[in-house]
Amino acid sequence: MTALRREDLLNLEQYSEQREMLLEEVIEIKKERLIQVGENVSLLFENKKTIQYQIQEMLRIEETFEAKDIEEELNVCNPLIPDGTNLKATMLIEFPEEEIRKKRLEEMHLVEDKVWIQIGENERVFAISDKNIERSNEENIPVTHFLRFEFSNLMIKDFRAGMTMFVGIDHPKYNVRTKEIQKKVTKSLSEDLIL
Repeated sequence: MTALRREDLLNLEQYSEQREMLLEEVIEIKKERLIQVGENVSLLFENKKTIQYQIQEMLRIEETFEAKDIEEELNVCNPLIPDGTNLKATMLIEFPEEEIRKKRLEEMHLVEDKVWIQIGENERVFAISDKNIERSNEENIPVTHFLRFEFSNLMIKDFRAGMTMFVGIDHPKYNVRTKEIQKKVTKSLSEDLIL
């Protein structure tokens, strides 16, 4: 998977004109890349299109048009694009009530390191959380994490062949496993992997 470059982005005027259409497109893409893990955790598996949209939105909101500022945004976001041997996901932890949220987040400390994917009969692949983002601590536990799942060639082969996929979390305070992930989702995700 190649990184996004400045030439891949629309200028602010072009983006404004196409924004609604691009939003509809990315919503459809995300539908096939979102996995709910239990009631309170979701994983959105990013790809080049979802990250491109995210960059365009940031540039629009910040009214960014200077080349150096655009390059900076690309440098921050490009590592979130899968590169052929992995999947990359934004993990969101959601609890509707604030008092419950604070307590549960404290209980779920370092849950981001306990997320796994299993393809067919292969071993579970545990997430590697983004080391460039400040690690969580007991006082300040983020609700968003950026995860990477690295696969062996055999796992990639099995994934692309349509083997079953399960996702789970092995944390003492949040231990859950999905049912078999829908084929349309595994197909979409497998397209991020190359042998």
